[in-house]
Amino acid sequence: MRAVIQRVSRASVTIDGAVKSSIGNGLLVLVGCENADNDEDIQWLSKKIVSLRIFDDENGVMNRSILDVDGEILVVSQFTLWASYKKGNRPSYLRAGSHEVTVPLYKKFCAALSQCLGKQVGTGEFGAYMKVELLNDGPVTICMDTKNKE
Repeated sequence: MRAVIQRVSRASVTIDGAVKSSIGNGLLVLVGCENADNDEDIQWLSKKIVSLRIFDDENGVMNRSILDVDGEILVVSQFTLWASYKKGNRPSYLRAGSHEVTVPLYKKFCAALSQCLGKQVGTGEFGAYMKVELLNDGPVTICMDTKNKE
């Protein structure tokens, strides 16, 4: 699994002109799955995300987690995180997981992240054309890949 985690002051996802989910202070997580991903990847990534100390403490030092600041999380599926751009100028998405594999993984990931956070996370809609709006705070943006844990 690949994720791009952005610290935000607010974020929302809109589908067909209607806001599906919105959050205030917290994290926008763009996540992409491949066929090789499994429950171990889901557990590692969800625990890692809620434990990231990327929110400021009283001294302005990034020393607090999403749990410490009682923040919110919005998760949006993003198969384009698996883009291969080595040949030509049109990215290939062959490594992105198949719909049959990634839909259950995405749902399990959202559930695991909700459990780790202790409250429901907001979501987009898998496979839908979405408009994602955010106010990046910092900016703070972190990329993770569960196949690159070290």
